[in-house]
Amino acid sequence: MRRFRWWWGALVLGCVAVLAGFFLLFGASSRSGQPLPRPGPPGTGPLTVVAMGDSTVSGEGAGSYTPDTDGRNGDWCHRSADAFVQKVRIPGVTARVNFACSGAPSGQVALGGQPQWGEPSQAGQLAKVVKDHRVAAVVIAVGANDDPQFSAQVTDCFKAWFSIGGPSCNVALQRTWKSKVDAMVPKVVNAVGDVKKVLAQAGYVPADYQLVLQSYATPVGPGIPANLQSLDGCPFRTDDLSWIASTGITTLSAGLKQAAVQSGARFLDLARAGANHEACSGGADPAKEWFTRLTLHLSDLGQTDRAQHALQESFHPNAAGHAAIADCLTEFLAVREGDAACLSGPDGKLHAVPEVTAR
Repeated sequence: MRRFRWWWGALVLGCVAVLAGFFLLFGASSRSGQPLPRPGPPGTGPLTVVAMGDSTVSGEGAGSYTPDTDGRNGDWCHRSADAFVQKVRIPGVTARVNFACSGAPSGQVALGGQPQWGEPSQAGQLAKVVKDHRVAAVVIAVGANDDPQFSAQVTDCFKAWFSIGGPSCNVALQRTWKSKVDAMVPKVVNAVGDVKKVLAQAGYVPADYQLVLQSYATPVGPGIPANLQSLDGCPFRTDDLSWIASTGITTLSAGLKQAAVQSGARFLDLARAGANHEACSGGADPAKEWFTRLTLHLSDLGQTDRAQHALQESFHPNAAGHAAIADCLTEFLAVREGDAACLSGPDGKLHAVPEVTAR
């Protein structure tokens, strides 16, 4: 009986020693840089997706703007209830926050940046949100309002259409466009870096959230009916439409891809997202289009504070365009790594095609 107890005790002690070694081994592994996965973003509150940037994110062109961003107190950020951030689907995400503001440059996204329509830094606003939200993804589109001044270039092309004897707008742009985009890149990198800084200060590590920098979709293209190359739809010369849809957008996207690499963000290329759905491409059926045509709000012309914004919605993604982008973004965020391009599939919807496949 005593011998049995002795062997039994030895067996128990042996098992304890093995278990102790097991925990010491894996405890040391954890402390040596291989921690157990975190359950998600730190803090408390609902799991949230945040959108930041300019008009292509705010929802300009989609209508249904929040009253506080539709001219009230001089705020023309035009954040829409139909913006893509309101439609993107991420498992567990129950809250959506849109800081984007129409016309915003990279400086307004960055910390301490210049105000836009009276609104402060978007990164500064994010710092307040992370106090009671758990941010799962941040999607940014910005840069076109920096040195490229893309909206101003489109306006110049619009003016060139009126000037029958003058040069097309792309003549001057061919000499300056690349340098303008190059000058934009560090500003976008700085803005994205400030977003990362805000999250890091709130206790986030890169694995806690997805950071996406996306480019711009082509709003107009050369394949539109001649009768719509007018004030009835898209008043641009054919060679200017070709330049915008090719060199203009692709060069801008290449610059933003460079900014994504430098800032450590995933890149979602929208350059070809609007193919066959550009403004005026639907001819007699504008319902097929994902971008607004020349849009003039006549009722705004009679109000001094609104008159200068009567054309603001022109050539931006409409509600259908935002819904299409949301489909692509939903797929992109589900993968959690790598870059992709939004391309139309056989089903007519936009899909996130991995970068290698897209090439």
